[in-house]
Amino acid sequence: MEVAALVALTLLLGALVGLVALAVGRRKEEIREEAEQAAEFAAEASVVKGTAPKKQKQEKQRSRKDKATQHTFSHPLLASSLKAHSGNVTCLDFSSNGKYLASCADDRTVRIWSTKDFLDREHKCLRANVDLDDATLVRFSPDSRAFITWLANGDAIRIFKMIKKDDGTLTFKAAPEDFPQKHKAPILNIGIAETGKFIMSASVDTSILIWDLKGEVLASINTNQINNSYAAVSPCGRFVASCGFTPDVKVWEVCFGKGGEFKEVARAFDLKGHSAGVHSFAFSNDSHRMVTVSKDGTWKLWNTNVEYKKQQDPYLLKTVPCVSSEGSLTALSPDGRVVAISDGCNLAMYNAASGKLEEEMHGVHSGAINDLRFDVNGRFLVCSGDKAIRVFHNAPGYRAAISDMQDMLKKAQNEAMKQRLQQQIHDAQSALDTVLAAPVD
Repeated sequence: MEVAALVALTLLLGALVGLVALAVGRRKEEIREEAEQAAEFAAEASVVKGTAPKKQKQEKQRSRKDKATQHTFSHPLLASSLKAHSGNVTCLDFSSNGKYLASCADDRTVRIWSTKDFLDREHKCLRANVDLDDATLVRFSPDSRAFITWLANGDAIRIFKMIKKDDGTLTFKAAPEDFPQKHKAPILNIGIAETGKFIMSASVDTSILIWDLKGEVLASINTNQINNSYAAVSPCGRFVASCGFTPDVKVWEVCFGKGGEFKEVARAFDLKGHSAGVHSFAFSNDSHRMVTVSKDGTWKLWNTNVEYKKQQDPYLLKTVPCVSSEGSLTALSPDGRVVAISDGCNLAMYNAASGKLEEEMHGVHSGAINDLRFDVNGRFLVCSGDKAIRVFHNAPGYRAAISDMQDMLKKAQNEAMKQRLQQQIHDAQSALDTVLAAPVD
């Protein structure tokens, strides 16, 4: 008996030692990666300032030769390329106050970028570590003081709070517990309602879950689309929409009572008109417009500002031929004036009103574009598809705004209105001229 007990104790101690060694090994690996990244940033800063020692420069040149050649890209509208992630970027999101861009990558980090630095030579960002996991999706909270992530290995939502320190910088603290695992298929997208009342998660089967902010499931939606290819929460925070194998987009309203209590998820309306499955869709900032891109080789613009409770259907405004493929994404500028469509690693920008192809960018990333969105002010279009984030000037947006205001000027009868429009046209033209004259990063 004593021998058996001794053997059991020895095995237990061995297992504990093994677990401790594993944990220490993982932590050492994290510290090593952080040290390497810090050294790399310091070296880059020294090179920019011209103060790097000769030996350091030589070592850096050698290390660059050893590394695989990085994908290079240039275009007249390229404002900047954000390069801090050591892994492939998988998701992007702008905060509703317009100050931050969040990005997550398979390097176990989330980066928070300052949008005011987009046009600078150096692009500062803050780093939030995702312990022992990768964040594949990231979304800001409505108050821009927190963000949620989807964990690749944990298959769950994790909330991070953004805490301002005494010196004004931000630090990040993960919530004590992740949301429970509920999805049975790989996750497709997550979102937070601008109202702050619910969180959405959608998987590639036909399921969408509506959660409260504490991780309780409020409702489950079966989209009945054979599979989901995309799903999102509308910017107004009222609707959840999905598309998939079927040639339509389904939209539901998430309803709450006057006291803020959850009531139901009710079918609102459908976007019907494509002849094949829909790859993805996007809303304008006020949710009054939607754009869809389909396997049928077209994108469509819709007026969704309808009284759906009175059975009024959305209006189809425009159908435009385009190049699309499996995984194509679309983005609609906040004012609804510009449509962006991705096709693999290529990108196209259209005037939403006329359907005219305004800009084409080929080979933007080394891989397929996996996220695409406009900033909240409509100045920039950003996308990801490898380790870099590309930031483009929204020149088509300036052109569309100028054209619209020129039409309004012709119809204006009030002198004060004419002067105001003339000033706005002048300002927009000056901004466009500055963008077109800017050197390519």
